[in-house]
Amino acid sequence: MIRLGAERLDRIVAVGAHCDDIAIGAGGTLLTLCLARPGVRIDALVLSGGGSEREQEEQAALTAFCPGADLRLTVHKLPDGRLPAHWDEAKAAVEELRAGTEPDLVLAPRTDDAHQDHRGLAKLMTTAFRDHLVLGYEIVKWDGDLGRPSAYQPLSPEIAEQKVRLLQEHYPSQQHRPWYDREAFLGLARIRGIESNARYAEAFAVTKLTLDLGE
Repeated sequence: MIRLGAERLDRIVAVGAHCDDIAIGAGGTLLTLCLARPGVRIDALVLSGGGSEREQEEQAALTAFCPGADLRLTVHKLPDGRLPAHWDEAKAAVEELRAGTEPDLVLAPRTDDAHQDHRGLAKLMTTAFRDHLVLGYEIVKWDGDLGRPSAYQPLSPEIAEQKVRLLQEHYPSQQHRPWYDREAFLGLARIRGIESNARYAEAFAVTKLTLDLGE
């Protein structure tokens, strides 16, 4: 297994179509990064949920998932499940984000995610952030769209448990969903851990990766 580290990680972009997407898909990775790099800047963008209790949940959750970070969160008001019909607004939001930051790493949905909002945002990100490392996180759902990831971030047992605890603590509006439980989140992390020779892990899809092995 090849392990590549990033010496320079000063700025991170994290985006989600919905409040809780970022935390579900990459919450453990954010915890790991922020604990290792105090003061790292994180520009977070969520396309739906603005002005509702969901926005309040997201602000509190990402603050907890990004301890010690310079977190800058923007939550828009696009209707849930309707991103294709609001393409221009979504594109404008992504372009505004891009104009304000030059990240070392981008965390976004997968381009082959079955949910149209996730998939649409993912495609916007790969065009707006052309020269950046974009890691596409995964979200378990009834569609059964989990594939074969190409990148893994191992999680310590403490981080994996903390991720699950924070998800349960900060998103009470999602507790009624049958898939939103400890077994689902920790179970997937355990499977990805097995695949990456770790106890737990989060997995990502990499659409394009440029190597520089000459330095």
